[in-house]
Amino acid sequence: MKYLPIDRQLFIKNRAKFAAKMKPNSLAVFNSNDIYPVSADSTLPFAQHRDIFYLSGVDQEESILVIFPDAPKTQHKEMLFLKETNDHIAVWEGEKLTKEKAFETTGIKTVYWLQEFEKVFFELMTQAENVYINTNEHYRAKIETETREARFVKWLQEKYPAHTYLRSQPILQRLRSVKEPQEIALIQEACNITEKGFRRVLGFVKAGVAEYEIEAEFAHEFLRNRANGFAYTPIIGSGYNACVLHYIENNQVCKEGEVILMDVGAQYANYSSDLTRCVPVSGKFTPRQKDVYNAVLRVKNEAAAMLVVGNDWAKYHVEVGKIMTRELIGLGLITEEDVKNENPDWPAYKKYFMHGTSHHIGLDTHDYGILTEPMQAGMVFTVEPGIYIPEENLGIRLEDDYVIQEKGAPFNLMASIPIEADEIEALMKK
Repeated sequence: MKYLPIDRQLFIKNRAKFAAKMKPNSLAVFNSNDIYPVSADSTLPFAQHRDIFYLSGVDQEESILVIFPDAPKTQHKEMLFLKETNDHIAVWEGEKLTKEKAFETTGIKTVYWLQEFEKVFFELMTQAENVYINTNEHYRAKIETETREARFVKWLQEKYPAHTYLRSQPILQRLRSVKEPQEIALIQEACNITEKGFRRVLGFVKAGVAEYEIEAEFAHEFLRNRANGFAYTPIIGSGYNACVLHYIENNQVCKEGEVILMDVGAQYANYSSDLTRCVPVSGKFTPRQKDVYNAVLRVKNEAAAMLVVGNDWAKYHVEVGKIMTRELIGLGLITEEDVKNENPDWPAYKKYFMHGTSHHIGLDTHDYGILTEPMQAGMVFTVEPGIYIPEENLGIRLEDDYVIQEKGAPFNLMASIPIEADEIEALMKK
């Protein structure tokens, strides 16, 4: 891995929190992701399943974690099953976890090779009454590929149909949404790397530069600072392209007078950052562009101030809509009459700001969190309002990542990244 070693105490604590929520005499199983094929002998780069990483720190394929707090044998309270490594694998694929290295990484003392799994697991299943299985229940999930976890669950329930099966997700959704200080430090590092990329790009942007060249500048800076790469597919849209919310082609040339929307974030140690900034191709905003920019910035700042303990996510978005409505009226984009006659299910402001303002962020860019429950200290949210005016070839979105505090205003993990229009112009001028 490119990232520096993580203190195993984080994973020890995460497992303890999960175990404390389990029903008596239950075990839980978590699988690594597959390495997905492309064609012939080509594969996609491996990306670890975030749940097994959260609970163990293991970042390699063909790994299984079992947690069994009430196991009769002490050595079976938590176990890892890993792909056996050898000199041949080390030469062709690189070093894999040894049993000793696995303990250093995870704090788990009992480590078996994967070929021993069915034998050991049979013993465990004769002792456990309940089994926690791990299915993807994220509110944005759309799954069309059978995962390694799904294949395991199918095998498990066919082989052991008499057990009671429980869901890991309700536990993980709550645990993962509230970050430990060490997790926040890892997200902060991802944000710091993102800042380096953005500052690099400020000195690179000019008329005639292609969107993909800007993407390349970010990639260069991210990788040279130990990032895994991009936390998500980057959006680099100049002019009209900035009005396409999920524009990822990044293949057009940036023209004089346009504004470039850059929605990018580095991923460090599997933790995501999520930044959006908009900069003028020529190095200077037009008065109209600056008016729209500053309107979005005011919405962002007011929205961020509402990320406090106890706030309700849905009500929060209603309040942000009111703030955006005020700004759009000020820009002459909608009128008081539009607001008076609006459809409550699709308010007038949605014509120019059609997406949500905030989502959880952490190991996933759209991270775990139950949106019907109040905000808590330690949750990390994006704040990303935008105004999109296709008829003006202008889209402005501004986004930072915030940690909710026990008291007072949230902490902005991206506070050092330039965002004021005047500062961006000054930096581009240099």
